Amino acid sequence: MPSLKDLKTRINSVKSTQKITSAMKMVAAAKLRRAQDSAEKGRPYADRMQQIVNSLASKADPLSAPQLLVGNGKDNTHLLVVISADRGLCGGFNGVITRQTRTEVARLRGEGKTVKLLMVGRKSADALRRELGDSYIDSLEGIQGTAVEYADAASIGETVRNGFEAGEFDVCTVIFNKFKSAISQEVTLKRLIPAEVGEDTQD
Repeated sequence: MPSLKDLKTRINSVKSTQKITSAMKMVAAAKLRRAQDSAEKGRPYADRMQQIVNSLASKADPLSAPQLLVGNGKDNTHLLVVISADRGLCGGFNGVITRQTRTEVARLRGEGKTVKLLMVGRKSADALRRELGDSYIDSLEGIQGTAVEYADAASIGETVRNGFEAGEFDVCTVIFNKFKSAISQEVTLKRLIPAEVGEDTQD
């Protein structure tokens, strides 16, 4: 049976742990607020830009418009840009991305299409590597959270653009979680090439 001294030591240890976890909770809450503010502030610009691109695509002449906008007229090879997190312990955030990617790959292959994957984020890349690793064109990490800069997105965009212009794929689709609230995200597939026509981006 523990002595009174042992019990007091244990109580003090638990109290110290409570203080540490309380401080960690406050830091995490502050980071979450910053990330949420960034997501919400950027959404009107992203939605408006998407509307403009969709409008241009709906009016574009397939014979003269840029192929990045209207596509190359083929549908044989698909590039899926899969965006997950580098870390876990975030509920089903990464799991739904992984499952949706697996489902989409199976659907496309069932239609006789060739599928390539550009993995952004470690968790889905690791989860799918054994079964789909031979389809990876690249796997990127460290592009997460509030540290993301324009150069990061520009680098991914350049990879996609260069691959399309080189004829490595015909259609490009992004798979990601659309932010709804701190505890709710909606797994989303958005086609980049060719641009989607007539899609309403308003929630």
